Amino acid sequence: MAEELRAYAALIGGQFRSMASYRMSFVIELASNSLTTALDISTVLVLFGSTRAVAGFSLAEALLVAGLSSLGFALADLLVGNVDHLKQFVRTGLMDVILVRPLGALWQLLCMDLPFRKALRSVLAVAVLVVALRLNDIVWTPGRVVLLVVTPLAGLVFFGAIFVLSASLAFWWVDSGEIGHAFTYGGRDFTTYPIAVYGGWFRAVFAYTLGFGFVAYQPAVALLGRTDPLGLPPWTGFLSPLVALVAAALAALVWRAGIRHYRSTGS
Repeated sequence: MAEELRAYAALIGGQFRSMASYRMSFVIELASNSLTTALDISTVLVLFGSTRAVAGFSLAEALLVAGLSSLGFALADLLVGNVDHLKQFVRTGLMDVILVRPLGALWQLLCMDLPFRKALRSVLAVAVLVVALRLNDIVWTPGRVVLLVVTPLAGLVFFGAIFVLSASLAFWWVDSGEIGHAFTYGGRDFTTYPIAVYGGWFRAVFAYTLGFGFVAYQPAVALLGRTDPLGLPPWTGFLSPLVALVAAALAALVWRAGIRHYRSTGS
């Protein structure tokens, strides 16, 4: 175990030294990548530019939802998002190299190209969340403090599972990238807003069948101590860790099935 950890640390250290050797380029990439989170938040501000409330939520309440969602996704994109490169490894046969090494295939993929350039997204998301917490008059209890800490971590696990699930499609269909992005980056956009703005089957499928409603919306409602416009009880806001664990277990099953299904390109 210790040797494996040293090997992973060496992979990560090598990536960081490689990027840091071109400091100006690294700084520019850091700044440009933070624009993604900034644009997500700006869309919320634009939405509230012409109205005081959307689906019964004020701007301050919507920013809390957006902050929780952005932080969970930013962490997942930083730590797990590069698994999306799996399709290139499968197409070119480089997956063979990964599988013959005495290290876990998934952990190798995550450590080989860790995108440090995306780190500033998490910092910006934390800033938005802090501002949202100050704008909202939250009655703090021990349970709500724990919920505030756990929710972004559950979002990390949930979005990380979605990244792994969507990437694993490449074992069966190499050109499945756009379908995967519909659930990763599309899921990010979906969870940025209070899900009460969505209607009908779309909300039922994405928010509750697929679990995206428990990433930020339900925890935010619980933190605010307000009545859910959709009629769900307050305790549903504390289900995000359970939903994240279920998603992670499903991702692990699909990943293992994909590894067993994989056949070398022979190149």
